[in-house]
Amino acid sequence: MATEGQSEYESVLCVKPEVNVYRIPPRASNRAIRAADWKLDAPDWTGRMRVTARGKLAFVKLEDKISGELFAQAPVEEFPGLTVETVSDSSRYFVLRIQDDNGRSAFIGIGFGDRGDAFDFNVALQDHFKWVKQEDEFTKQAQAPDTTPKLDLGFKEGQTITLNIGQSKKRDRARPQSSGGFGLLPPPPGGKLAPPPTPKSTNHNTEESAGLGDDGFLLDLDSSNFNSVAPPNPTSTSSADLWGDFDSVSPK
Repeated sequence: MATEGQSEYESVLCVKPEVNVYRIPPRASNRAIRAADWKLDAPDWTGRMRVTARGKLAFVKLEDKISGELFAQAPVEEFPGLTVETVSDSSRYFVLRIQDDNGRSAFIGIGFGDRGDAFDFNVALQDHFKWVKQEDEFTKQAQAPDTTPKLDLGFKEGQTITLNIGQSKKRDRARPQSSGGFGLLPPPPGGKLAPPPTPKSTNHNTEESAGLGDDGFLLDLDSSNFNSVAPPNPTSTSSADLWGDFDSVSPK
């Protein structure tokens, strides 16, 4: 029977074409590890790195550049942790705990020539174990019983409700409608229109024509201008006198 993680599909998280491997001295105390204590200019091995994942477990594999033969691998169960540690004086170097098939382990130093490769290696492990943490939380939520009380909105047997729905009345106010640009006032409440006021005339003949019929009204219109008599034309009078004088002259 296959062990847990071995029967699952293995995915590749990160590949770096060149990584250097160093032998590191044993830890003498609890002080931080420094890459300056290693022989950085003379690495003990140089090859390719592949970071893979099988289920929740990650693997850092050191392989030959040409043949792809496995040189060493480190199974990583958590990150950050004891399997992959950073050094105190550089971001390009790490301490890696490798393990063989018999369960024996050893600590080696690894380093990248480019700072970007070290950043990608770090991020690949962080993203994988972030996913593992989310999967664990989803599993716990699915297995945990739902203890929250459920709200029962159904009707009990024999239970009734009464709804009072009132009808709202809205009064529509009459708005004056305009026609041709002139506003018209609304009719009075009684529905009757008041008669227009009688205009007052300033002509003095209006009183004399009071009580007359239609003929009297026409006469009144004609009599309103009887005072405006045209004055005699002096020109015509003088002209008649002139002709009279001319006629009175007798021939000799």
